[in-house]
Amino acid sequence: MIETLQTIFPSCTYSNDAKSVTTAAYQWFITKENEMIGIRKDELMNRDLTLLSAFLTPYHVKLPAMSRNEQLWTKLVHNGDIPATMHHVNNYRFVYFSFPINQLDPSAFKEAIQAIFTSEIAILWENDHTGIIVEIDDKGLSYEQIVDVLMSDLYVKIKFYVGEYHKDLQQAKSYYNRLLNDAPAAFSYTKDNVISYMYAIPYLIVDQADHTFLQMLAETVLKDILQDAEILETIEAFIQHNLNISVTAKVLYMHRNSLQYRIDKFIEKTGIDIRQFQAAMTVKLALLAKKHLDL
Repeated sequence: MIETLQTIFPSCTYSNDAKSVTTAAYQWFITKENEMIGIRKDELMNRDLTLLSAFLTPYHVKLPAMSRNEQLWTKLVHNGDIPATMHHVNNYRFVYFSFPINQLDPSAFKEAIQAIFTSEIAILWENDHTGIIVEIDDKGLSYEQIVDVLMSDLYVKIKFYVGEYHKDLQQAKSYYNRLLNDAPAAFSYTKDNVISYMYAIPYLIVDQADHTFLQMLAETVLKDILQDAEILETIEAFIQHNLNISVTAKVLYMHRNSLQYRIDKFIEKTGIDIRQFQAAMTVKLALLAKKHLDL
């Protein structure tokens, strides 16, 4: 489709980058496959908009008005300037969030998430479906519980990447930019709705490694079962559930003996005792490397 549109509108572009869809010079549309297509507004006439809207969904960025607190945090993370009124902040963290394009009004999300917290939070929007929540001294909240509540109330799949707590506001700008890069990378490796920065580290290591190393890692560790999807899925679940055979068997709806057979087969084929923690971590990285290569 995009090739055809480009012959009519030279500026036509495709994007899967959340930041770019806020570009004011472009009119954005969503395809049935949930892809983003943008065309410069100065190339479009009213009749073009009418025609395109017949088979594409127009996409408009509609964000809630920023509070004074949100304005101060926005200035900090974009310019690095620490407002005098924020010097009292000594314990904060950023939490990345995302939900599907055009499926939830940002104001409804803000209202729902704010109702969960005991104090006012700041939401720094990247566009109308991704952004950063700023928490200050609000420890103890479980995002696993929060995401269940929100998805139950809003009927939309929401994802959270929970960053670490910081004390130095001078780190806020780099911290903010790092989360915007790390969160999408981490979510590309897992179906989990909530990831903490600590558990995302293996994903980020693999994401930043070069192709040659990843190929060597996958082939060296996984060996003869590199293409055995059944065994690989079983081993991945076994690691994910802390090497617990009973829990893994239950999750996979598998008899313990069948699960044990696959584990034994993995050990036999690779020479790696997956039941040992250090070995399991190596295998986890190899599985992530394969997933990265298959993307």
